[in-house]
Amino acid sequence: MKVAEPDVQIVSSGAAILDASGLPESLVIDLLLRHLARTGNLRAVEIASRLGVPLSALTSVIDSLRMQRLLDVTGRGAFDAGIEYVLTDAGRYRARDAFERCQYLGPLPVSLAEYATRVAQQSVRQIPLDESRLRQAIGDAVVSPELIAQLGAALVSDRALYLYGASGTGKTFLAERLLDALSGEIDVPHAIFVDGEIIQVYDPVVHRASDTTATRQSTHLLPIQDNRWVRAKRPVVITGGELTNEMLDLKFERQSRFYVAPPQVKANNGMLIIDDLGRQRVSARELLNRWIVPLDRGFDHMALHTGFKFEVPFDVKVLFSSNLAPSALGDPAFVRRLGYKIHLGPLDAASYRTVIQQACIRAGVPYVQEMATWLIEELHQAQAMPLYPAIPYDLVAKLRDKAVFEGSDARLTREGVRWAWNLYFAPDQGDGEAPTLDQLR
Repeated sequence: MKVAEPDVQIVSSGAAILDASGLPESLVIDLLLRHLARTGNLRAVEIASRLGVPLSALTSVIDSLRMQRLLDVTGRGAFDAGIEYVLTDAGRYRARDAFERCQYLGPLPVSLAEYATRVAQQSVRQIPLDESRLRQAIGDAVVSPELIAQLGAALVSDRALYLYGASGTGKTFLAERLLDALSGEIDVPHAIFVDGEIIQVYDPVVHRASDTTATRQSTHLLPIQDNRWVRAKRPVVITGGELTNEMLDLKFERQSRFYVAPPQVKANNGMLIIDDLGRQRVSARELLNRWIVPLDRGFDHMALHTGFKFEVPFDVKVLFSSNLAPSALGDPAFVRRLGYKIHLGPLDAASYRTVIQQACIRAGVPYVQEMATWLIEELHQAQAMPLYPAIPYDLVAKLRDKAVFEGSDARLTREGVRWAWNLYFAPDQGDGEAPTLDQLR
């Protein structure tokens, strides 16, 4: 029984996609041959789908490969889109050469000019944000009206944001909540093409594809859009103590012979969070100096292993989080460029009680107001421990864990809270006094 061919729409302007991109035909041929070599045989519609462009953009290339006897036809359908192709012996030989030059397998890349234009069109600075949207993003986090105003002003500006304070003040927690303030979707290229080299940009871990993209890529219909781009949520990249200056440069995969974009390029049109600044293997000053030009001018400098240097857009909302006060960074010029430096300190007693109650709900432990007061007055005040918002859940979670182990119901009691307190702060043997969080740094 003959299988019906899909209802295919040929896009008459498909060839214009490649003409506008300026991609060399040799790149298109090499990628097409690699896909066929990897799969064995493909219908024309499947070739177009894998390369991410309409079939009409590839017709002349496929015809040329057939004339050169690099492709052979193994099956025909009711439409040209259903013609099935396989590599000839000569085609497989050419495909081996193509793999030796580069092993990238994916849709065709976009040009650097196309990428720069698209990044500008969907700039992170165009995201609408008001107090209602920001409060929705922060959710039930306990923050003061003053802090809301500071965060809002920082996010709508084109300046970097520096959150600083002692360990336990909720810097990372708050930064992650701010991610939800980035609304909307953007187009992310699978890869970009620069001076004969391919740079992979799309990262499924960073770029969450929208339902529209997932649906389109799950079908075998002829693509009627430029599917070299993925429609995705605005990205957020979080780096921590593992960050080095080398990680901010292009990474050349010597075995596969193509590049992987660094974190700040993957974060374009979104947010880059550099958490725990000061704990990296390079000094905070050295790391921050790397960002002066991108933050000031909106572009970053990159270099290929061939020595070719070029500019790439830098359209990123940068958020630094650190235990270091701005004065400790040691670079007044960069401190001025940070724009917004927001300190997170301890909570007042009323806000702290709210956090304790939230911690109990989260851990499934009944809240006891009397015990919240005892925790504040007898443990915090007696040991001069500031009311940091990270403490309550860590204490309550230990009581829950202990109850699970013992097969009992978790409850807030003086004995239990003191037990959790001592485990959390690990007092020195002998004196029983718990150090402050800053002393633990």
